[in-house]
Amino acid sequence: MARNRHPEETVNLILDVAFRLFMEKGYEHTSIQDIINHLGGLTKGAIYHHFKSKEDILIAVTDRMTAESNQMLAVIRDRSDLSGEEKLKTIFSESINRPVQNDIFTVAPDFHNNPKLLFSLLHDTIDNAAPNYILPIIRQGISDGSIKTDYPEQLAELIVLAANVWLNPMIFDSTEEESCRKFIVFRQMLQGFGLDIVDSEMLERLQELASIYQKNKQ
Repeated sequence: MARNRHPEETVNLILDVAFRLFMEKGYEHTSIQDIINHLGGLTKGAIYHHFKSKEDILIAVTDRMTAESNQMLAVIRDRSDLSGEEKLKTIFSESINRPVQNDIFTVAPDFHNNPKLLFSLLHDTIDNAAPNYILPIIRQGISDGSIKTDYPEQLAELIVLAANVWLNPMIFDSTEEESCRKFIVFRQMLQGFGLDIVDSEMLERLQELASIYQKNKQ
């Protein structure tokens, strides 16, 4: 029975259900009662034992979504066998090819219906991913000569915002063709900084994700 679960299992169950409902219905249109109805017998008291509010659940959902990605970024950032430019290319390749991407794009969330979730992801991108993972790599690239810029902080923010937001088909409801055009412009922009870090295989993968999203969106 659900009441016999260990606390960690209960929290994971709540977050699993909340994530699915936020994706399907939108954060604003998902109530605590909606979450309870899908918890197999857990009570409202069980939820409030772990979370003070629905917003606390949103924060935990976002943290869990970004934790795996940030762990991957940290591993690549700390490698000693790659130049700064090579690390950026590795990050793009591994990020876009993670199997979890298929699951997220299959759910086909409407980010226009999830403004708080979108803001949380943007907040993590600017306040965490850019300064803690991308910026150190760019600084290394400046030192090893593989990256040339006088504004490393701004370049780090530009790269992650363009990659995670502007190129994301779910945020702008992009078709395969639109995603392709954006990718080409993104590649040209990076090449303007002397960074040849995205390739045709990444383009094909982005188009695949856009196709998955368009096929499954409601």
